[in-house]
Amino acid sequence: MVTSASTPEKAPPPPADPPDRLRVAVVGTGSIGERHLRCFQATGRAEVIACEPNPDLGHAVVERYACPWFTTLEEAVAAQPEEKPIDAAILCTPAHLHIPLARQYVEAGLHLLIEKPLAVSEEGIPLLQQAARERERVVRVAYTLRSHPVYQRLKQRLGEIGEPRQWVSTHGQHFPTFRPAYRDIYYARHASGGGAIQDALTHNLHAAEWLLGPFASIMADADHLVLEGVEVEDCVHLSGRMAGGVLASFALNQFQAPNETYVTIHGTTGSLRADLGRLRVGLFRHGDDDWCWEALPAIERDEIFIRQAHSFLDALHGLPDTLATLEEGHQTLKVNLAALEAVRTRREVTLS
Repeated sequence: MVTSASTPEKAPPPPADPPDRLRVAVVGTGSIGERHLRCFQATGRAEVIACEPNPDLGHAVVERYACPWFTTLEEAVAAQPEEKPIDAAILCTPAHLHIPLARQYVEAGLHLLIEKPLAVSEEGIPLLQQAARERERVVRVAYTLRSHPVYQRLKQRLGEIGEPRQWVSTHGQHFPTFRPAYRDIYYARHASGGGAIQDALTHNLHAAEWLLGPFASIMADADHLVLEGVEVEDCVHLSGRMAGGVLASFALNQFQAPNETYVTIHGTTGSLRADLGRLRVGLFRHGDDDWCWEALPAIERDEIFIRQAHSFLDALHGLPDTLATLEEGHQTLKVNLAALEAVRTRREVTLS
């Protein structure tokens, strides 16, 4: 059975001539940085500036998006007129650079949206948190599934299955098709935020925590099985115990042919299932004969990032937002590190 959708709100259309247009600098214009640049432009609420040391990438974004380009954020800040300073930075550098750059930018008075993962270690995070509090700066972490209509719908409908008791999810895609440059970017090394755990599984781990609460312990196994040109893991099996005793399991690989994600949450009175490929959410109550599916409207991939951009801009205006806070991003970083440790030691890891 399929029903029509009662969907989360769509990203609002940009006003014709927004009076509160903000100046946003995208730091790093590789694949994800270019997407952020394009999607912040699409909101109509921000003037976007590119900061990119690679001249080939810099010239490319100028040509594609007709935006100002500087080799560093410092140059961009210095070039702005005093009455129109840069308000925020979107940090799209490799993850090992996030924390030192983020602290520098926050201390310079900028709000921040930091790409996931937040970092590759916890070093420097307390100082960043302190700086953000003292300067009253907004800092968010770009876990995009919080802006995905299917995950938003799951969150809205959790109350229909009683108390959640188990999370089961499978995820996979053919990485060479979706990220053909994976050998030459941060992904190729754990030290820069690469590998399946820090690059892909972290999204799903964060989504589970957002919906059901933090992890208490992690067990995991992972290996490099297929992808050519790298040695980091491309396949992960992870299980964990979450707040309130919820048991969770995740299976992910980056070499299968279909691009699929399925999430099932079993509760005390029924089950919810998300099928991201078909953009639908299903409910199966005790006593039902089959799933009752709610189909959500089709979306383009950019729309999730446009929603995320709108939400970040809302936060800068003091409005409610749906994005991961710095503290939530830190919590998921702890889960990433616990997963890597569990793989390395083949032991259960308890989170503090």
